[in-house]
Amino acid sequence: MAGPDSATEAFLAHRNLLFTVAYEMLGSAADAEDVLQETWLRWAGVDLEGVRDFRAYLVRITARQALARLRALGRRKESYVGPWLAESVSMAMLLVLETLTPTERAVFVLREVFDVGYDEISEAVDKSPAAVRQIAHRAREHVAARRPRGVVSAGQTREALDAFKRAAETGDLQGLLDILAPDVVLLGDGGGVRQAVPRPVVGADKVARLLAIGLGRLDGATSLHPAQVNGYPALILRIDGEIDAVVAVRIDDGLVSGLYSVRNPEKLSHLERETALRR
Repeated sequence: MAGPDSATEAFLAHRNLLFTVAYEMLGSAADAEDVLQETWLRWAGVDLEGVRDFRAYLVRITARQALARLRALGRRKESYVGPWLAESVSMAMLLVLETLTPTERAVFVLREVFDVGYDEISEAVDKSPAAVRQIAHRAREHVAARRPRGVVSAGQTREALDAFKRAAETGDLQGLLDILAPDVVLLGDGGGVRQAVPRPVVGADKVARLLAIGLGRLDGATSLHPAQVNGYPALILRIDGEIDAVVAVRIDDGLVSGLYSVRNPEKLSHLERETALRR
């Protein structure tokens, strides 16, 4: 007969998997831990005599809770100034995951990352198996179309970052247009505390003009320094020696295709505390 000890043992045996499912869906360790707490509370109340596969059942509970949290985060975006971005997600995937709906993101993660069956996913997201297959197909195409277009060498990355830095700090509009990809995306995060673009800016012309005005002709108290943030190229903007913004840069085919400018003080303190910034 299954009892409290069996429930605890099963949860602990699969805890790492459940955390990974929640983390991949949410992109935040703190949110993933909260989901695990919610999963445990629901799991503790389940009659285990009627559960044939503890692992599948736990994954289903976790996915449901993570999807509910994703939808809640979507509602919270309405009162959050700037895109809702997790600093723990890589630059390349961040630009992709932010454009998926919560359901698409849940289906993509469960199917492509964890190879969960369509029938099981359908129970987790309250959709028919046929609908889940269509969502999975659409999400795969969406992600594939936005993956990095090719391997960029260290030399190409350095050259592109240097060219972008020179054009940005001098306000060279043509120089920016030359180094930005036609479909470049600029995301800004001020957290409602610092000024930042409130929504994604798309297209080389719009991004170049915005950067030329915002970063051009830096005075003696400000400086731009190339760096790496979580292994990705970035520029650090300092004013009077203090970090004012961190701009993560995505480079494809020698052109800048994505920019994520963080001015949110909470995230900057996190970066200074936990992320190695190498000049």
